[in-house]
Amino acid sequence: MDFIYQDPYPILKDDTQYRKITSGYVKVEKLGEREILTVDPKGLELLSQEAMKDVSFMLRTSHLEKLRAILDDPEATDNDRFVAYNLLQNAAVAIEGELPSCQDTGTAIVMAKKGEDIYTGVDDAEWLSKGIFNTYQERNLRYSQIVPISMFEEKNSGSNLPAQIDIYSKKGASYEFLFLAKGGGSANKTYLYQQTKSLLNEKSMDAFVRAKIMDLGTSACPPYHLAFVIGGTSAEANLAAVKKASAGYFDNLPTTGNMAGQAFRDLEWEKRIQLICQESAIGAQFGGKYFTHDVRVIRLPRHAASCPVGLGVSCSADRNIKGKITKDGIFVEQLEVNPKRLLPETAPHLEPAVEIDLNRPMAEILAELTKYPIKTRLKLNGTLIVARDIAHAKIKELLDAGKPMPEYFKNHPVYYAGPAKTPDGMPSGSFGPTTAGRMDVYVEEFQKNGGSMIMLAKGNRTKDVMNACKTYGGFYLGSIGGPAAILAKENILSVEVVDFEELGMEAVRKITIKDFPAFIITDDKGNDFFENL
Repeated sequence: MDFIYQDPYPILKDDTQYRKITSGYVKVEKLGEREILTVDPKGLELLSQEAMKDVSFMLRTSHLEKLRAILDDPEATDNDRFVAYNLLQNAAVAIEGELPSCQDTGTAIVMAKKGEDIYTGVDDAEWLSKGIFNTYQERNLRYSQIVPISMFEEKNSGSNLPAQIDIYSKKGASYEFLFLAKGGGSANKTYLYQQTKSLLNEKSMDAFVRAKIMDLGTSACPPYHLAFVIGGTSAEANLAAVKKASAGYFDNLPTTGNMAGQAFRDLEWEKRIQLICQESAIGAQFGGKYFTHDVRVIRLPRHAASCPVGLGVSCSADRNIKGKITKDGIFVEQLEVNPKRLLPETAPHLEPAVEIDLNRPMAEILAELTKYPIKTRLKLNGTLIVARDIAHAKIKELLDAGKPMPEYFKNHPVYYAGPAKTPDGMPSGSFGPTTAGRMDVYVEEFQKNGGSMIMLAKGNRTKDVMNACKTYGGFYLGSIGGPAAILAKENILSVEVVDFEELGMEAVRKITIKDFPAFIITDDKGNDFFENL
């Protein structure tokens, strides 16, 4: 057999629209007969700073156009349209550059291909990290990176570093980049399934897909850009392809395979899986057709003894942006600068929401909520307590030590969230809900002790939560995942820290809200919206 080699991921074209940041920081020099593109490291810093700024406040035009398509689709449910409209409104607020599109401003990830004729003379990752550091320091973003001090002691790094930076080599004199701000919610919805050859037939694949998309749930803020990767020379190669495919990086792969083992998109299975997602009726968070915007199915070569299958998403905060450095300058992908143009003149028609006054005794609020079935749309007004993972762990420590449940957890509904930094002159930074499921382990004990009787967050929950609500008379209310900027601008009136101030964004807060949108997901009778789908 003759030797065959080719690029394993042959991207056939790059139709990305770029904007030039600067013509500076690059120059062509001769090294013998060879031309070398010398890049001043400050150019790397500038590029990563600009890319992370743009992707925190702007989204791709193609992504926003898909949201508008939901509003124009007669088959979309009212709930689909409600979510899509809120996400478009959120984009119109975030573009102002003060409130990021999502409160979870993510792990900064850089994937780069550096041409062999590029010379910087430095550790490129250090200068890319410096640009990321600048953006997170200067903008109203959240520091979410927790660093280990010992096996069990952790602290917030206070800078959102370290970033994940992976740099590969390639031919030529260009430097190509993919920047991502990957929130914890969508990152947690990345799955690896170690399968075998027995999966590779239509019947088995169809059954596998139908089962596994239910693992995604709604906690990562659909509608999703779904990536499904079959094969891979290793598990690591499979999951790397999942992340890039979900970011649209592999959209221009070939659509057939060959004997050199090139990666390719399977367009037929993309259509089939998209239809399966529609038939699931999960919809854009609260039931309907739009669980996914689109699906990318990538087929890779594999070892004969294994068949890794990866599943992952890019969520409604679709924060992916390309960049490049060439002899002509430094460029970044052009994102949408006028999302307002995609909003309809009038909001989608919806039945009036039920208004709930939270400034009453907890027993009265519970007595009001029990009148309404699951799926009821609400407008919440009054006081919430805000607490998430670490605060819940601290309260459990109190209970384990024989101390009482804090009164604030008994007297007010609890909102699972952690805000971004507050802009000058505003009551709150971006402040959308976090994933409810991470707090599931606390619900039974907390409700037994009179706390967490009404919970507000995003995503589906376990059977244990439904059982606890039925036993103790509690409720779980679902908030829209994604529109963190518009919630901060229009629905949150005040914020104050009331406990564990040392935890930073994880501290317990008390907030006052107005017309805060929510749905009844789990009620005091044990009914659950997602279980009924």
